[in-house]
Amino acid sequence: MTNCLEVKDLQLSIRNKPILQDITFAVPNGKIMALVGHNGAGKSTTMKAIMGWQDKDEGEISIQGIQQDKHFLRYKTQFSYIPEEPLLMSELTVYQHFQLYGASYQIEEDLLNERVEYYTKEFEIQDKLSEFPESLSKGMRQKVQTICALLPEVPLLLIDEPFMGLDIYAAQFLIEELKNRKEQGTAILLTTHQLEKVTDLCDYYVLLSNGVISESGEIEAFSGLQRREVHDE
Repeated sequence: MTNCLEVKDLQLSIRNKPILQDITFAVPNGKIMALVGHNGAGKSTTMKAIMGWQDKDEGEISIQGIQQDKHFLRYKTQFSYIPEEPLLMSELTVYQHFQLYGASYQIEEDLLNERVEYYTKEFEIQDKLSEFPESLSKGMRQKVQTICALLPEVPLLLIDEPFMGLDIYAAQFLIEELKNRKEQGTAILLTTHQLEKVTDLCDYYVLLSNGVISESGEIEAFSGLQRREVHDE
């Protein structure tokens, strides 16, 4: 089993305040890993560091052996991302967002349209292709953002709170789609607070606490989040 994503000795500070310290883990091809922890534990910051959105102080990150620091343009084509909050452009229609992703990942036009037809039908937004984001509900915008990330076939899928904003039918379809991607060899790293979904979906977990890894292992060993301790200053 080879690793798709490798994070080694990641350290990151924001305004000289240490946020992540000595973060090391790997996600194998064809496996799903949950990045879990309380609010402020460092989950989203770790995601941003992996995507190159947040500069790191030290450490190495690679996808399929392609190092982030040495081959960033090629590195960026190895993953797609579903954020917790939709990141859509107000001047583009729904279909134009799909076209933009298709061009960014060099998806052939016929294949792109085939995938758009499939996913918009499954997410029940096939009648929204000419709409602009401001006319859509938050749930609809989240569906658009999710489809954008699913259009390319990439080695790594990054997801921040995958079921946030999705209705029960869309969430169930996404679960099945992630299982299918996993069977096809895609590696998936996700953060979530809906821990009951994680145990059925994921293979491994990494538990962050105050910017460090407090434990990790196979998902069967995950006992859940403990109540966060509050220390007097």
